[in-house]
Amino acid sequence: QVQLVESGGGLVQAGGSLRLSCAASAPGTIFSLNAMGWYRQAPGQQRDLVASISNDGNTNYADSVKGRFTISRDNAKNTVYLQMNSLKPEDTAVYYCTADHVFYRRPEGGTGYDLGTWGQGTQVTVSS
Repeated sequence: QVQLVESGGGLVQAGGSLRLSCAASAPGTIFSLNAMGWYRQAPGQQRDLVASISNDGNTNYADSVKGRFTISRDNAKNTVYLQMNSLKPEDTAVYYCTADHVFYRRPEGGTGYDLGTWGQGTQVTVSS
């Protein structure tokens, strides 16, 4: 099925920057992919939306990251990015990539799809 592979997490000092990437792949050629986004989950807390981007580039951000984080996507590569600047210790969490309504052409013919999928998560740790 559709898979999302995240990269770019790590340890950074407060005030620093990180860039997360998430690439979607499928057992075929993806020809339609709707919204993509990033969520995060800190220990003992619920998973919350950080930012999302539609297939035509409309973006949405959590209030806590507005002005510091920027989401973007490369539709040709089926990849979404999250540029995180001015990081704070409270940004520490596991960051998860999401994609919804992914459609792909199967090599053997026909169309496959996944209406919603998650990446495996990447740890972001911001030290004070």
